[in-house]
Amino acid sequence: MPERLHNRIREERGRLKLTQADLATLAQVSRKTINTIENGVFIPSTVLALRLARVFGTSVESIFQLPE
Repeated sequence: MPERLHNRIREERGRLKLTQADLATLAQVSRKTINTIENGVFIPSTVLALRLARVFGTSVESIFQLPE
């Protein structure tokens, strides 16, 4: 069974009042990529996770968590 990864992307986007398209532009990916990460369909690369953390001004660990 594939590993699942919980994320707080939607909450962080809301905190900064960003649309998926806004975040995609800042993270240098497509809006669809942001959507699939938010919905748990796609697990981002380390580089993308670091970019997202930089956009949100927080750590990767505060955005992504492995389920218990």
